[in-house]
Amino acid sequence: MAGSGTDRQAQVQDVRSGDPEALKKKSFTMKEGVDYRVKIHFKVNRDIVSGLKYVHLTYRKGIRVDKAVYMVGSYGPRVEEHEFMTPVEEAPKGMIVRGSYHIKSHFTDDDKTDHLSWEWNLGIKKDWDE
Repeated sequence: MAGSGTDRQAQVQDVRSGDPEALKKKSFTMKEGVDYRVKIHFKVNRDIVSGLKYVHLTYRKGIRVDKAVYMVGSYGPRVEEHEFMTPVEEAPKGMIVRGSYHIKSHFTDDDKTDHLSWEWNLGIKKDWDE
């Protein structure tokens, strides 16, 4: 996840080499109302991946509050990494949306193959340093 504003550096999740359980315990912080976008670096090693999608399910207190699906595209194998960046979005703002969220993310394709799944946490705060 990369912030587009100048007041905060990008926050990085390395789901390829990291421990999924450790990532699940880590919490990322986002300032309410900030513009952000998600940048994804990935490799396709063998077969063409058709209709790759990034799905992002957001839960608060066990209840799903949002579902975002980003069409990444179709990609063939190559040595270099591919890169995809979501459109700029604005984080929700206001006292009601501040708090902790649990995110379930995964990559799937037209064949409904689950290429990678992981879970993580996000805290929306009034300011970056709260």
